[in-house]
Amino acid sequence: MSPPMSNDVVVSNMDLEKLLSMKGGKGEASYANNSQAQAMHAKSMHHLLKETLDKVELHAPDTPFVVVDLGCSCGSNTLNVVDVIINHIIKRYEAIGCFEQPEFSAFFSDLPSNDFNTLFQLLPPLVPNSGVSTMEECLAANNHRSYFAAGVPGSFYRRLFPARSIDVFHSAFSLHWLSQIPECVLDKRSSAYNKGRVYIHGAGESTTNAYKKQFQTDLAGFLSARSVEMKRGGSMFLVCLGRTSADPTDQGGAGLLFGTHFQDAWDDLVQEGLISCEKRDSFNIPVYAPSLQDFKEVVEANGSFVINKLEVFKGGSPLVVNQPDDATEVGRALAISCRSVSGVLVDAHIGDKLSDKLFLGVEKRAACNAKELLEKLQFFHIVASLSVAQ
Repeated sequence: MSPPMSNDVVVSNMDLEKLLSMKGGKGEASYANNSQAQAMHAKSMHHLLKETLDKVELHAPDTPFVVVDLGCSCGSNTLNVVDVIINHIIKRYEAIGCFEQPEFSAFFSDLPSNDFNTLFQLLPPLVPNSGVSTMEECLAANNHRSYFAAGVPGSFYRRLFPARSIDVFHSAFSLHWLSQIPECVLDKRSSAYNKGRVYIHGAGESTTNAYKKQFQTDLAGFLSARSVEMKRGGSMFLVCLGRTSADPTDQGGAGLLFGTHFQDAWDDLVQEGLISCEKRDSFNIPVYAPSLQDFKEVVEANGSFVINKLEVFKGGSPLVVNQPDDATEVGRALAISCRSVSGVLVDAHIGDKLSDKLFLGVEKRAACNAKELLEKLQFFHIVASLSVAQ
């Protein structure tokens, strides 16, 4: 007797904004416990971040200095980058002989479904008497923060802050997530229908072009919102998954993460009669890894920002393993990495039990191809340093 097919409701685009998040909590597959690779990639780009911060206009210390991390998620990475930003700005004030510290505010922003509770539990206590601390006290205050903190739920593809209120925007590893799956990709009557796939890696030209158009529409909305919210003299540092190929059907590292063993595990569920073909085909990962040209076209068309730097940066592997020769560990690392970023969507689409089975399938298939994964699974990032056009 065949097992019953999953009949969970398909996640609609309307629900995506309410649902999309990295895996919350502090469990084995949580983002908080599986974002070490992102932390290493971010640290390798600190010199580029500081170059951007050097372009920010410093104002009188009686005016608060405001920093925003967009797509903050729920781990410690966002706290680390805010510390880097504020400490660098403090040193810039010192370098010009200004030892009176402005008050700092940091806004942590993500979609409403983000696990803000876990994030704020990681937040260190405020420096005692923070409002009147000297710069030396702030820089020396280990395990304390020198800024006021707040969470801001909402999509960064729309306005989130008052006009001319933000000095520095930072966003890392988030802008490749689309605001929605293009409707034509889910329409069986469309040439862009992504039949047989759960991601666009290796899909047809119509499908990948629909994703590209959605990415560029989203990025245009992002830039338009930030151009209103940023103070004159402000700057922005952006990092998202990118690709080196001009061909959008080749999604690079994202393609290997979502278009190979992850894809095969979905096909296994279909072949075992646990879900229908239609159920699989109605699930699509809302990620697009742009080329440098894809990104540049939108920034130039927007016209609100000067490009200080725009480049492709090799970030390395998303897998963190202690024993690279242990195929089982490599397989598990890939499955957990994949689940930490896509698990919430998968759970909603097919339910927890089938989700467990799917990611176990990812783990087994990845273990059988561990050597190839370690050699080929490399992420490239688009890195953009932008300042408000005067």
